[in-house]
Amino acid sequence: MKIHASGEDYLEAILVLQKKMGMVRSIDLARHMGFSKPSISHAVGVLKNGGFLTVDDGFLHLTVIGRKIAEKIYERHLFFMEQFIAAGVDQETAEQDACRIEHAISDTSFRKLKEKVQGTD
Repeated sequence: MKIHASGEDYLEAILVLQKKMGMVRSIDLARHMGFSKPSISHAVGVLKNGGFLTVDDGFLHLTVIGRKIAEKIYERHLFFMEQFIAAGVDQETAEQDACRIEHAISDTSFRKLKEKVQGTD
């Protein structure tokens, strides 16, 4: 199943919350993302049906594929945030721009850019 940018954002947010809190519930995700509980419930249902996460006793768990996607998006997010801030972009703008670019860039372009920046090309 293909996942859209919004689904990637949800998976990334679950990963970030798991790193902070360990166990994540839908209400935690709603607070973190600033969305309503019904919106979160709908998104969780779509991601669950797509095989990207499971729900057990009210806690959200990323599946192997869900975690892989979340980690890929989070890596991109951190990379672009770091580059923008190093270039003098303010934190808020860097955050917003990183969030948009993390979804749009191809795997090949990201890898090449990262290698170039890190000097490993």
